Amino acid sequence: MSTAVAPPREEVRRARDSRWPRFVLRRTWRLLVSLWILVTAAFLMIHLIPGDPVRTALGPTASAELVAAKRESLGLNDPLPVQYIDYLRGLLVGDFGTSIQSNLPAIDVITVRLPATASLALLAFAFAVVISVPLGVIMAVATRRGRRRKLELGFATSSVLVSAIPDFLLGVALVAVFGVSLGWLPIAGRSGPESYILPVIALSLGPAAVLARIVRVEMLGVLEADFVRTARAKRLPAWRIHLTHALPNAVTAALTLGGLLLGSLVVGTVLVENVFAWPGLGSTIVSAIQTKDYPMVQATVLVYGAGVLIINTVVDAVLAALDPRTTVGEH
Repeated sequence: MSTAVAPPREEVRRARDSRWPRFVLRRTWRLLVSLWILVTAAFLMIHLIPGDPVRTALGPTASAELVAAKRESLGLNDPLPVQYIDYLRGLLVGDFGTSIQSNLPAIDVITVRLPATASLALLAFAFAVVISVPLGVIMAVATRRGRRRKLELGFATSSVLVSAIPDFLLGVALVAVFGVSLGWLPIAGRSGPESYILPVIALSLGPAAVLARIVRVEMLGVLEADFVRTARAKRLPAWRIHLTHALPNAVTAALTLGGLLLGSLVVGTVLVENVFAWPGLGSTIVSAIQTKDYPMVQATVLVYGAGVLIINTVVDAVLAALDPRTTVGEH
C-alpha cells in the first residue's frame, strides 16, 4: 500500500499534467450520470410508493376536494413523462417542489436547515482528522518493528470497539452522562458553541478510530522506505523525518478514506440530529417521512445524495493532483 521510493518531482509533475485533466473530465461525466440516476430515483420514489401520497400526507379527515386540489397543484394528475420533464425543468431553476404539510417551497426549508447540518458535519470531520492523524503517527512510531506490543494491542482493540459503536447510540450515552447526569453540556438544540460538543463527538469518534488505524498502517510502511532510511543516515532530527518526509507520503490513503468519511458523516447526521434535536436536514427528513411529506423527502434525499457524490468527486480530483499514480487504474 505504501510507496517504496519517492518518485522524482519532475516525473510526478509530468504525470500530473498529462493525466489529471482527462481524469477530472471522466470523473465529472461520471458525477453527472450518477446525479441523473439519483434525480430519476427520487422522482420515481413518490410514484412507486403504494397509495396516494397526498391523501396519506393530508390525513383521512381531509376532504376529497382538498386532496384533488393539492394533487392538481403538485401536477400529479399529468402523465408521468410530463411530470418527469417538469421535475427536471424545476430542478434546473432551483425548484425542488412544495412541501405538502407546510406549503412552503422545499428549497426554502433546505436553505434554512442546511447550514446547521453542514457546520455539524464539517466540524465532526475536522475533529476526526485532528485526533486521528497525530494519533496514527504516534502509534506508528511507537510500535514500529514490533515494539511495545501491549500498546499496539490496546490501540487495535480500543479503535475497533470505538468504531463498532453506532453514532446514534454513542450520542444517547453522551447525553445520559454529560447532559443528564453531570449537567455539563446542553443536550438539545443549536444554541451556541457548547451545543456542538456532544453531537460532534458522537459523529466523529468512530470515523476518527478508523482513520487513525489507516494512518498508522501507512506510516509503518513509509517508515521502512529507502528515502526514510536515507534521511536517518543523514542524521536528520526524528521530528523532521516523521513530519516532512514520512507523513506527506503516508497521507494518500488517509485522504482517500477521509473523503469517504466526510460523506458518511454527512449521512450520519440524519440519526445524530434526531438524538440531539438538531435543527438540520436530518431532523427534517425524519419528520417528512413520519408525515408522508414525499416532496420534502425527495428534496432532502437529493441534497444528501448530491452532497456525497460531489464530495467523493472532489476528493478523487484532489488525490489525483497530489499523487498521479492514482489515475493509472483509469487507463
